[in-house]
Amino acid sequence: MKNKLLKNSVMTLVLLLSTTLIFSQAVNKPSIMVFPSDDWMENNNYMDVVDNHGTPTKIPNYARALLNDDLNQVITTIESLMKEREYPLTNLSLTLKDIADRNALANAETSEDGESVQEGPKDRLLSTARPDIILYVFWKINQIGPKKSITFRLSGIDAGTNKPQASAEGTGNELIGAALPVMLKTAVLSNIDNFNAQLMTYFEEMQVKGREVSLEIQVFDGSAKKLNSEINEDGDELADDIKRWMKLKTVNGAFTPQTKTATKMQFVSVRIPLRGEDGSAYTSDDFGTELRKYLRKAYKLQSSNHR
Repeated sequence: MKNKLLKNSVMTLVLLLSTTLIFSQAVNKPSIMVFPSDDWMENNNYMDVVDNHGTPTKIPNYARALLNDDLNQVITTIESLMKEREYPLTNLSLTLKDIADRNALANAETSEDGESVQEGPKDRLLSTARPDIILYVFWKINQIGPKKSITFRLSGIDAGTNKPQASAEGTGNELIGAALPVMLKTAVLSNIDNFNAQLMTYFEEMQVKGREVSLEIQVFDGSAKKLNSEINEDGDELADDIKRWMKLKTVNGAFTPQTKTATKMQFVSVRIPLRGEDGSAYTSDDFGTELRKYLRKAYKLQSSNHR
């Protein structure tokens, strides 16, 4: 992830793999966004090749793929099945449109000195609502004579950790003259309840253990303090105090330290609460903001947090 060096900043907090939690009080389930799987995108030539620092890299072009009527029918069908099971939904097409509208608005704005307002891809993504679970769908149609069947695969991925949490796959019955949505719904129905159960088992565990995120702290070269700077007469370092803060703010003090140098600390399996003290959803951005404010108050360190 590329971090933006803000003027006069001396430390940057980078919270990785973060996701805004959007839960409905009524149904108490994670929000879902349906995506076509990467292999479906590859098979249907919807992957673009970009230059990633000299290395050709394939990335999915969802805007172009959504011009495919079959894809729209599949997404609508899966969303309908999940809505029937009371999952809050975030629509891929509407989200992309929101991003495009924001881009157009940003391009029309100028600062006081006449320069364009710059907004990077990460900023645009963070300004758009994100799901808790990404539901990837793959499908292909099998045909023998007049009969057709559909083979499908569903993969539920935690949008914050990118870890798989639920899966289902199968092939539906052979039908004659059935439309794609009918074939897909018929095939998925026999598997959807098990898929739902897997998601809810994961979510219920998350309610107990907290939301899993990763935290990375980077210190710029010009910082007055480094992570190994001593902060008291006992010889405690700034890194030691950050770990103490983490123990207080995480669920059951759960986190795993990894990299630690004078200018960088990394933590994985950081468990943050699902809700704040006021009962509202508690996000990874809230967690990073609290740490940023603590460092400012305790050590007068200017910092910024990014997802």
